[in-house]
Amino acid sequence: MNGLRFERRGEDDYYKVLLHIGSTYVPISDEDIEELKKQSAILGDKLLEFFLDRVGYSSYLKEQIKAELGKLGDPPKQITMLRQSILEI
Repeated sequence: MNGLRFERRGEDDYYKVLLHIGSTYVPISDEDIEELKKQSAILGDKLLEFFLDRVGYSSYLKEQIKAELGKLGDPPKQITMLRQSILEI
């Protein structure tokens, strides 16, 4: 994804994955990664909502994520790209 992407870090790092949102990044816990992967396989159009609730812990962060996802196009395309990125972590 262009502006919204995951970065896998080393196994020695406390947070093994960072979510980049434009020029900002948010550490993502192992538990959250596993739950996102699990839910991305079973949730349809509710994936965006679940994703925002799981990693967007402030209203500002949620708005930043929505803005970056909005650049991808319509909601079905956003869901497809998000699911693909989650599963590649």
